[in-house]
Amino acid sequence: MGQAYDHKILSPALCRAARGLLDWTQVELSERAGVSRSTVRDYEGGRHEVHRATAAQLKIALESGGVNFVSLEDGKIAVCSTNEH
Repeated sequence: MGQAYDHKILSPALCRAARGLLDWTQVELSERAGVSRSTVRDYEGGRHEVHRATAAQLKIALESGGVNFVSLEDGKIAVCSTNEH
């Protein structure tokens, strides 16, 4: 079995926030990341951890869609949109 992904990079809340910035449904994220919708649903809902490879797929999909994950001085991670409106 693989290891669970470190929440400092992509927590369920950050995943939801990034998806919200992109106005993506869980289905859209799952399709773009190549994971099942139930994986996205369960992870965002705090039902289970995701493995490192799955978290990387989610993060890459979100970044490709136009969000950045930014490390703040206090050690927290924030998301912001790279899309110009």
